[in-house]
Amino acid sequence: MLGTQKVHARLFYEFDLETHIPENHLVRGIDRFLDLRELHAGLRGFYSHTGRPSIDPELIIRMLVIGYVMGIRSERRLCKVT
Repeated sequence: MLGTQKVHARLFYEFDLETHIPENHLVRGIDRFLDLRELHAGLRGFYSHTGRPSIDPELIIRMLVIGYVMGIRSERRLCKVT
């Protein structure tokens, strides 16, 4: 089942990620240039309609791009850094 990332800005805590990432940070630059809006439509046929939802493929690709840019090869280390 194709997963999508749902944003819960203030579900359990008062923490705004936008205020903690500087405007000139590398991840903001990547976000501006990485357009993955059509990704879900292209991948939908590869996912089953039943079962547990997957991790959002857009999130995975964004993390891998950040790992590549920062020289992080380990996915575990990448999860800790991001």
